[in-house]
Amino acid sequence: MDNPTFLTLIRELASLPRETEWLEFKHNNSDPADIGEYISAISNSAALHGRPRGYVIWGVKDGTHDLVGTSFRPHEAKVSSQELENWLVGSLYPQAHFKIYEGSDGGRHFVAFEIAAAAHTPVRFKDFEYVRVGTYKKKLRDHPEIERKLWSVFQNKAFEDDIALDRATSEQVLQLLDYPEYFRLTQQPLPENRSAIIAKFEAERLILRGRDDRFEITNLGAILFARQLGNFGRVARKALRVIIYKGANRIETIKEQNGSSGYAIGFEGAIRYINDQLPQNEQIGQALRREVRMYPELAVRELVANALIHQDLTITGAGPTVEVFADRMEITNPGVPLIDPLRFIDEPPRSRNETLASLMRRMAMCEERGSGIDKVISSIEEYQLPAPDFRVTQQSTVAILLGPRDFAAMDRPDRVRACYQHACLWYVSGKRITNASLRQRLGIKVTNYPVASRVLRDAQDAKLIKPYAPNGEAKKDISYVPYWA
Repeated sequence: MDNPTFLTLIRELASLPRETEWLEFKHNNSDPADIGEYISAISNSAALHGRPRGYVIWGVKDGTHDLVGTSFRPHEAKVSSQELENWLVGSLYPQAHFKIYEGSDGGRHFVAFEIAAAAHTPVRFKDFEYVRVGTYKKKLRDHPEIERKLWSVFQNKAFEDDIALDRATSEQVLQLLDYPEYFRLTQQPLPENRSAIIAKFEAERLILRGRDDRFEITNLGAILFARQLGNFGRVARKALRVIIYKGANRIETIKEQNGSSGYAIGFEGAIRYINDQLPQNEQIGQALRREVRMYPELAVRELVANALIHQDLTITGAGPTVEVFADRMEITNPGVPLIDPLRFIDEPPRSRNETLASLMRRMAMCEERGSGIDKVISSIEEYQLPAPDFRVTQQSTVAILLGPRDFAAMDRPDRVRACYQHACLWYVSGKRITNASLRQRLGIKVTNYPVASRVLRDAQDAKLIKPYAPNGEAKKDISYVPYWA
């Protein structure tokens, strides 16, 4: 924020009739603990009152709101030899996003702490969460009715609706968001004037109209269409990371690339980049040889799109990651899934981010609802690859694509997982698997049907499939369906 813009902000806030729940004026009080408590209180109160951010201003006299200046220099202040800003960051949980601005006017110095509203849980300073009750700073636990209301706000507010940047002019909106790409991807003609573009962005809730002909850019607008995600604070941490490793572990990194633009405008480039990093296998046809990527592009595309769409955007400091190893690819997104991973194939997906998901589907960045994972499994079977492995950790979901591996090299979990996914895929296609279909899926010779029978038994023992024999068919004619069918 340049000095004229900063001073305009100071004057606008000072012109308000009084302090508010999201605004505090100070003269020279620079006690570090007091500042930490105010960051917690302002952040929580801004969320409670529907404000994207709040402020603590130094240099404005409380009561009269006279612009008197301050001797406080936050970038020079230290707490036990540690810089004040770093000390505050380490004392706040979850990570509170705030920016420190300084400026001068006629020899008077001013300071502003711009504090983002709490996103998904109350911000705590050291041992306590704070809140503003009127213009007073209080411990949140002493006001249970306010605490209940704050949690209700968190539960009912989607990440996409939060504000990534406010007070933007229409010109700045068009500088920050790639509007030609929005119209290209949504297959709409590009309007001839700025007002029509702004109106369309408002209709999509990519921006919201604020006061004084200014606009608020929503998280949805930033995360999809930002020319540079770095211009949007905590949204920038949601950029897609691609890491290429030399071997089968994370010891040696060949290269790493962090996405710099919004998902929508950077998606095709990201998929091309990922595919260019994948190992190639030689495929021999009837007349010639050709090099093919280790993994089907459709599977890569759909799983990356799923990681973007289904991530828990409220988890701070984490974004989707694609890691390419010599023998596998791991696609990780923050957050545990809303449905059982065993039901990824047959159940329609449930997304925390419905607005984001809907817009990405409109722009053809992923398959229609409910068909994506089916196509992933189908393409994997076509490539004769091991079944993908979907894992859930404490705070993330991981989809693993495994490199080529013949049947003998597969362990029991690999074989059982392939059998189950094969049964799910066939069932949603109106078919049932058999010994013969499983042999074809796993590359087992016809003469080795007992081997396929053993895999089927293992899958039954794992309670993942069950026999389908309504008319008492002979054992050799029995077909199988998923356990949930």
